[in-house]
Amino acid sequence: MTMTEPARRLKNPPVTAPVLFARPTRRPKPTPAPFLPMSRAEMHALGWDACDVIIITGDAYIDHPAFGMAIVGRLLESQGFRVGIIAQPDWQSAEPFAILGRPTLFFGVTAGNMDSMVNRYTSDRRLRHDDAYTPNGEGGRRPDRAALVYAQRCREAFKDVPIVLGGIEPSLRRTAHFDYWSEKVRRSLIVDAKADILLFGNAERALVEVAHRLDAGEDIASINDLRGTAIIRKEVPPDYTVLDSTTIDMPGPVETIPSPYQETTAASPDQCASAPANGGPPAAELAPMAPIAPVAQAAPADNSVTRISFVPRSHASHSVIRIPSFEAVAADPILYAHASRVVHQEANPHNARPIVQQHGSRDVWLNPPPIPLTTPEMDFVYALPYQRVPHPAYGKAKIPAYEMIRFSVTIQRGCFGGCTFCSITEHEGRIIQNRSEENILDEIREMKDKLPGFTGIISDLGGPTANMYRLACKSRDIEAACRKPSCVFPGICPNLETDHSAVISLYRKARAIPGIRKILIASGVRYDLAVEDPRYIKELATHHVGGYLKIAPEAFSEGPLSKMMKPGMGKYYEFKALFDKYSADADKKQYLIPYFISAHPGTTNEDMLELALWLKSNGFKADQVQNFLPSPMATATAMYHSGKNPLRRIGRETEDVFIPKGIKMRRLHKAFLRYHDPENWPLLRETLIQMNRKDLIGARVDCLVPWHDTVARPTKTEPGKRFQTQRTGVENAARPSAAGRPVDARGARGSKPKPTGRKRR
Repeated sequence: MTMTEPARRLKNPPVTAPVLFARPTRRPKPTPAPFLPMSRAEMHALGWDACDVIIITGDAYIDHPAFGMAIVGRLLESQGFRVGIIAQPDWQSAEPFAILGRPTLFFGVTAGNMDSMVNRYTSDRRLRHDDAYTPNGEGGRRPDRAALVYAQRCREAFKDVPIVLGGIEPSLRRTAHFDYWSEKVRRSLIVDAKADILLFGNAERALVEVAHRLDAGEDIASINDLRGTAIIRKEVPPDYTVLDSTTIDMPGPVETIPSPYQETTAASPDQCASAPANGGPPAAELAPMAPIAPVAQAAPADNSVTRISFVPRSHASHSVIRIPSFEAVAADPILYAHASRVVHQEANPHNARPIVQQHGSRDVWLNPPPIPLTTPEMDFVYALPYQRVPHPAYGKAKIPAYEMIRFSVTIQRGCFGGCTFCSITEHEGRIIQNRSEENILDEIREMKDKLPGFTGIISDLGGPTANMYRLACKSRDIEAACRKPSCVFPGICPNLETDHSAVISLYRKARAIPGIRKILIASGVRYDLAVEDPRYIKELATHHVGGYLKIAPEAFSEGPLSKMMKPGMGKYYEFKALFDKYSADADKKQYLIPYFISAHPGTTNEDMLELALWLKSNGFKADQVQNFLPSPMATATAMYHSGKNPLRRIGRETEDVFIPKGIKMRRLHKAFLRYHDPENWPLLRETLIQMNRKDLIGARVDCLVPWHDTVARPTKTEPGKRFQTQRTGVENAARPSAAGRPVDARGARGSKPKPTGRKRR
């Protein structure tokens, strides 16, 4: 019989997913708890004899949507499940993990908003003595590799209760990964933790599905088809075609920046697919907002499950990519870089295929990334009944992370920047997920009316990047086919919408709310994107800067910039000119604070010297500096470990990348950024002599350091020229998804975690 056209379409169906809020609830009309219970007494007060789900977290419990455990707990509560929280348990025994009794469904285990190793150690592997996510900033309240330890203790407490891993730590350790703190490749966390399933990325949809399917009596071992999950299998199912990863690693090289002193050219249309060039909107008027797609339908009256139809699959529905095994990548850094490259290529939920990696006699199976939440779903998540304050059990103790984030509002998730030192894309995805304007304004009104201590100042209105709200590819077909790691490198893709009308409109409406005195933008501004729409820079400089705006060139020279996938300094100068102009027009003295990373792969001593001379010529003096921190799964970490460039196809002849390793070289690169500190002068003098640059030693104004270690008197600098560059790997923790927020591959010796900053663009 001849196959009909509808039948042919059914053989390659659209990618679909259940609408987040459309399932029937576990219990009818669930009443939100004042706080999710942390003790048996609170459970009894709610009339509970047991919890359905118990969340184990390395952070203090703060019922605020900036913290992963609150989103996860409130979301499951909205589905009719009884959720308890055990926050920062003593991991020395299993007893603290049993204080709420046995959960009827599963333990949800997370290390917290941060990777526990980044939380506990500086980029120089020195132990931190404080913890921003702990009452009064007390250190030592979580173990190393917290998700692993917590999972082991849960198994000891209740051997047969399923364990679901989630959050930033498991998400970035879902495959074999290089571990900077032990300088070796470790196995996937699901293997070491002996967990039943691992959720990665924005985990809300997978989390709800797991809970309902377990509640329906399904065995956790049979839940193997959910996007955004990693599981363990003994073998690949027979109906799958296995593709060797070496046969599909053929997307072509990423172009390098012609010169860091010139503007980068726009990417050619064939980087993604053919599309009209970006003409941009008129500068004077705000264009109408573009529709957001895909749009989920509201839950039907009968509460039946509906589905979101996303995009057609562009690959065989039953193919899986096999990357080199754990044993192979642990033994060969080149194979590690290759595996990392393939995993990053399969990050687009439109076209990603499952990935399998052998660990001993078993396979770690990674399903494709989760389908991004639609705007109605984002609104649903952020409108849940959060108290926006810490649990009363903490009394009057101050939790630094909360103090910094309490008056901020999340407007979006995701980032299409693709910076190699950052893991946002691997965790939250490249597709921007937006809340609706009205939903955001409602949260501001509620915060104004109900939150204790609110003075009318919003500390941030943003996300991973301040100015990506409602920006997207102009064509869903192009977006579905694209495998490029960045939409803005080596230039702005002509298929990318760069009209900032939506975020400008949001800022204006938020400022107009009665009782709102000031709205600051603390999220990082992607300045190469902002210059595409100068109206945004004008709005920012006129209304939303409190004297200083932090942006991140990250490097100065072509070598490190091309390895970071960051624009050249030409875009910085263009942004600075516009920022200065609009600040002057508003009669405001405002200054840019540039951030830089030292010791990043591809950075030589000459590069750091060039940057130090630029800092000196511009009068900048860094109080604290940051060294590159190779966080799990980041592309730059693969560079660090392999010495190769995974932005190009990996092979033995692939471009070698200079890696500044060793404590002396890493200290030297930081010393270049702090050229003005007398403690660094001996090391800098020694290096300058070795580099045949004695001309930079002396008392002249163009010299970098003096010949003698004299104690210089403090000199008065121009306002705004002395700045602090304290930034660590927790910068992106301020806007966690249900599974937390990815770390930024940065760290500062002796600096405190800074939970409310975001990735400085």
